[in-house]
Amino acid sequence: MKKLIFTALVGLGLSMFFAACKKDEVVIDTLPATDFSHDIALEWNTLLLDVERFTPGYKPPVSARTIGYVGLTAYEAIVHGMSSEFNSLGKYYPGLELPQPGSNEIYDWEVCLNAAYEAAFHYFFPTAPASQQFKIISLADRWESRLESKVSQQVFNRSVDFGIEVAHAVYNWSKSDHWGHEAFLSLHDDDYIPPGGTGLWQPTFPDYQPALLPHWGKVRTFAASSGDSVDPPLPYSESSNSPIYLEAKETQMLVREIKAGGRAEDRWIAEFWSDDCPILTFTPAGRWISITNQIVELEKLSLEDAVYAYAKVGLALSDAGVKCWGEKYKHNCERPIDYIRRIMLDTEWNTIMCPDGSGGYYTPNFPTYPSGHATFSSAAAEVLTDLFGQHYAFTDRSHEGRTEFNGTPRSFPDFYSMARENAYSRVPLGVHFFMDSDAGTALGARVGKRVNALPWKN
Repeated sequence: MKKLIFTALVGLGLSMFFAACKKDEVVIDTLPATDFSHDIALEWNTLLLDVERFTPGYKPPVSARTIGYVGLTAYEAIVHGMSSEFNSLGKYYPGLELPQPGSNEIYDWEVCLNAAYEAAFHYFFPTAPASQQFKIISLADRWESRLESKVSQQVFNRSVDFGIEVAHAVYNWSKSDHWGHEAFLSLHDDDYIPPGGTGLWQPTFPDYQPALLPHWGKVRTFAASSGDSVDPPLPYSESSNSPIYLEAKETQMLVREIKAGGRAEDRWIAEFWSDDCPILTFTPAGRWISITNQIVELEKLSLEDAVYAYAKVGLALSDAGVKCWGEKYKHNCERPIDYIRRIMLDTEWNTIMCPDGSGGYYTPNFPTYPSGHATFSSAAAEVLTDLFGQHYAFTDRSHEGRTEFNGTPRSFPDFYSMARENAYSRVPLGVHFFMDSDAGTALGARVGKRVNALPWKN
C-alpha cells in the first residue's frame, strides 16, 4: 500500500490507530532504535540542507529555528524506542502535548521516523520550491516502499500514524510562538525604525536593506534564558588610539591585504566559513548540520545516537540565533564598513563578502555585535564536544569540490578550534570587529551548555 503523508496532512483528520494485533497476524517484536542504522536520519538531514538553501526567507535565525523543531520532532518520534535512559522532553515544555504510543503495541521506529520527518518538512517548509517538495515526497516514498515490506500492514500503519501525530503536535506547539512562527514570510518590520545616534547601526552600503528580523530576540527558546547575554561592546570612540578604532584598523588592513593578493590562508578561512550568500550554500546554521552529517556517517552511529545528536545540535542552533539576534538589536552597533568609511575616511573600502562578479560585495543587514557565525558555531561546538569528546579531531569536507570559492577541506584538533576559526573568519571577510567574534563565542558557549543540561537522560 502506497501511503503519501502529504495527503494525510491536508485534512488533518488524523486519529491514533492503536488497535491490538490480530491473533493470526504475523508480526515481529519491536526492535529498539539502537538496532537500526542512521541511514534515514542522515538522508533527511542531508536533504534539509538543500531545502533550507533554496527556500526563500530561510535566513540564518529562521533556518536555525526550523532545524531545532525538525530535530525535536525526530527525537520525540522514536524516543519511546530508545534506550531507557533517554527521556521525552514533552513534559519539560508547557503546551507541548505529545501523543503516547499505545500500551503493548508494536511499532517500527524507522517507519515512525520517516513519517515524522516527511510531515515535519511539509509543516516547516510550506513555501519550498516545487523541486524541493518533490525531493521531500520522493525521499519519503523511497523509504516507505523499503520499510513497508518488512512489517505487517497494521504495524506499518500504526507507526506511520504515530510519526505524523508527533510531527503535528510539535508543529502545533511551534505555532504558539508568535515571533517565530512563519517568520520566513516577513523578514522585515516596516514599522521598525533603528535608533539614531553616532556609532549605531543603520541600513548599510551597498543596498541599504531594512533591518533583518529586528524582533527575533523575542522568539521562544528551548533552553537559553533571559540571563544569557553578552558584555557591553567596546565604547564608541573616534580616537585613533581607542580600542574600537584599532579593531576597525585590523579589519580594514586584513581586507586590503587579501584584495591585494596576500594572506592566502585568511582568504581561504573567510571563504571556507562564509555560508551566507543566498542560494550558493546552506546557511551558517545549516553548516553545523553538514558537520554533524559527516560525523554521523564517519562514526556509523545507530539511529538512536544520530537522532539524539541532531536534536541537541538543532536546539542549540535555534537558541543561538534567538539570543544572538536579541543582543544585536539591544546594542545596535554599526558594521565595520560604516566606521571605516566615515571615521577613517576610507570611502572606497568594502568587504569581500558574497562577490557579485562585477566588483560588488555585500554587508549583512543587521547590527554587528555579537557575531552570528560565532554564536552558532560556539553553541554547536559545545554540544558536539559533549557528544563526542574534547579531543575529537575532524576534517570538515562541507564544501569539498566547490569551484566558486576555496572549499578545500580544513582539519581541526577539536570542535572548539573549529568554532574559534569560524568566529575569526568574519574579520578577514570584512563584516565584523574582533569584539563581535569574541562576544558571540562566549554567548554560544553559554547556549550550548544550557542545551546540554536539558533532561535528555535519567
